Amino acid sequence: MKRLIASLIILSILACGESRQNNTIVTLKENGHEKVIKDSVIMELTSDPIGELEQRLIDAGLVDLQKEIPGLLVDLRYSTKNNFFGKDVYGELTRCYLQPEVASSLKKAHSVLQQKDSTLTFLVYDGVRPLSVQQILWDELDKPEKIKPLYVADPQKGSLHNYGVAVDLSIADIRTGKSLDMGTDFDFFGYPAYPDREDQMLREGKINEQQVENRQLLRKVMNAAGFKGIGSEWWHFNAFSRKNAKEKFDIVK
Repeated sequence: MKRLIASLIILSILACGESRQNNTIVTLKENGHEKVIKDSVIMELTSDPIGELEQRLIDAGLVDLQKEIPGLLVDLRYSTKNNFFGKDVYGELTRCYLQPEVASSLKKAHSVLQQKDSTLTFLVYDGVRPLSVQQILWDELDKPEKIKPLYVADPQKGSLHNYGVAVDLSIADIRTGKSLDMGTDFDFFGYPAYPDREDQMLREGKINEQQVENRQLLRKVMNAAGFKGIGSEWWHFNAFSRKNAKEKFDIVK
């Protein structure tokens, strides 16, 4: 069971002839738990114990993006089977973590996006990725060894995801939670996902103008906050170079 358990406690209704307003909602926090009181019903949200992997990320000083950036959405694909190798490798982890200063930069990019269109938000697919998970992705990728690094960093060298300074994301409609049409899904392996091949893919009819405009919007707001994209994945952005990441941070194992 992942994350939230809801419990209902029914309170007695106050008498004394006092009338009760309908749809009265009050939110309060008590002992670290959030309670929503609607009329005479308290809805209390409590969290499951933090899993071992998530605790490691917290102990490493990483921060939860959804706590840092209100309105940001997370679909942690490697915590599901909806990914290129069909396995859940994050287990109980459903929240996305990054280094604090990277999260701060992402918050800036999110602000730039919402200044352009307040109905849009980020939908994050992956952030920090422990080296142990990187090895699984490398082993599971069914590509020749010489082109594997185009899609997954060699765990012997490490990925910027392993330092918590890279993020995979899209732009979503905040009202539906659905990604804008980017032409391919996350982790699509092929030229239609390559920013470097967009002109060619347009000519060949593999992607269309609206899909490219959506990608350009993502690149524009991420670049405004200092992130750099890569040529083979429209969804991937780095906050630091490999050299700077090594100087500033430790690999999360």
